[in-house]
Amino acid sequence: MTHAHPHKMLSKTLLLIAGLCINTWACASASETKLVSQKVEQLRQAMIDGNGKVLKELSSPLLSYGHSGGYIEDQQAFIEKIASGKSDFVTMELADQTINISADVALVRHNLNADIKDGGVPNKIHLGVLLVWQKQAGEWRLLARQAFKYPPQAQ
Repeated sequence: MTHAHPHKMLSKTLLLIAGLCINTWACASASETKLVSQKVEQLRQAMIDGNGKVLKELSSPLLSYGHSGGYIEDQQAFIEKIASGKSDFVTMELADQTINISADVALVRHNLNADIKDGGVPNKIHLGVLLVWQKQAGEWRLLARQAFKYPPQAQ
């Protein structure tokens, strides 16, 4: 009967532990990415519905909501504008979304295509958006949003 050398057993055990840690991290990261994706979808739907209650639940009290035109709203102004219908998203589609998570912060980028009525005036918008989500008390909350206009395409 041969006995494995203690150092070889330790090396194999450490490799197994390292592999499990990497797999667990990847699984945790994938599940957090899915949660953030679900929050983005809830935000999209709440903006179409004008649901102030859900918008408040999804956003941080410290929200900095930046528009493509350069002006910035806090949480209260953002919610009031959407819930009152002053800014009415008739449709909103998100495309080419990426989500990157670092600890308790998630960076979400996507293209936003929407039919909107701003002050009752219909408009079509196509914007790039960066959302910053932060895990606060165990829940992902929108901390910041910055929309931007794409430069004109070369003809």
